[in-house]
Amino acid sequence: MKIVGFRELLPATDPNALLDLEAPDPVATGHDILVRVKAVSVNPVDTKVRGRARPADGEVRILGYDAAGVIEAVGEAVTLFSPGDEVFYAGAIHRAGSNAELHLVDERIVGKKPKSLDFAQAAAMPLTFITAWELLFDRLGVVRDGGEGQSLVIIGGAGGVGSALIQLARKLTRLNVVASASRDETRQWVESLGAHQIFDHGKPLADELKRLGLEAPTYIAVLTHSAQHFPQVSEAIAPQGKIGIIEADGDLNIRPLQAKAASIHWEYMFARPQGTPDMIEQHRLLTQVSDLVDQGVLRTTLTQVVGKIRAADLLEAHRIVESARTIGKVALEGF
Repeated sequence: MKIVGFRELLPATDPNALLDLEAPDPVATGHDILVRVKAVSVNPVDTKVRGRARPADGEVRILGYDAAGVIEAVGEAVTLFSPGDEVFYAGAIHRAGSNAELHLVDERIVGKKPKSLDFAQAAAMPLTFITAWELLFDRLGVVRDGGEGQSLVIIGGAGGVGSALIQLARKLTRLNVVASASRDETRQWVESLGAHQIFDHGKPLADELKRLGLEAPTYIAVLTHSAQHFPQVSEAIAPQGKIGIIEADGDLNIRPLQAKAASIHWEYMFARPQGTPDMIEQHRLLTQVSDLVDQGVLRTTLTQVVGKIRAADLLEAHRIVESARTIGKVALEGF
């Protein structure tokens, strides 16, 4: 099968940072399904692993987490899917990735692909919607159709996770959804996704919240530059409020939260794929997301198809993601 992988740590500007290679076809056993990959999307985690996780000498690492495709074969323990089913998923960081013609993934973290979307549109969704769903409902503890009179402030509203979180909070809760955007095009994007109010994360948070007439918010999701924003977030959060973070890019001083009994909640969508007892929750939530898409409640966040699943096009997608100016998601389709 064709794969795209890397052998050494190189910048995305180097044409050898990703390589077009061949590998033996994998075989499905146990709970694994074998997927013929039709489309993938690129997330910041792809670029970070490419830049940090050096393969052992002589080995190749295959990147890729988000994928959509068709099941070719199933392991003997599989009960959720059959060959021929169209699926989408975000994979597991400790296994070979989806930048391959054939990919093994555990059925318990896979969902049925939305029928109303093509493969590229579907591939843009899993990782960010899993992250946003788990952050909102599992980590912050917001109740479906709940949150009346409370606000969720989202720092980084136009990115992949922010684009998913805005939709989930607007469509599935009664929260006042307040999202950040610093450019005209990003403001238009987050407004189109359903944000009730928009602020500029390049300006002091206290001033922006005051401008919007907001009291101290109950929930704040910090989706980008958490170390930079955390002092202002700590000041702004309500007593007994909850802060959600998906990555720390520096040390966080949590002492100011003590007097408010405010709490921090980490979200890492690759935790369940490691084999937690509730691992199957990712299958269930992706199934719900798929149904909500087909019902017209949620929409894909795909904004650009860069090209095919090959080294040159994937490197272009990596460069786009590394620019930190991406709106929504970028995908690649076909080999």
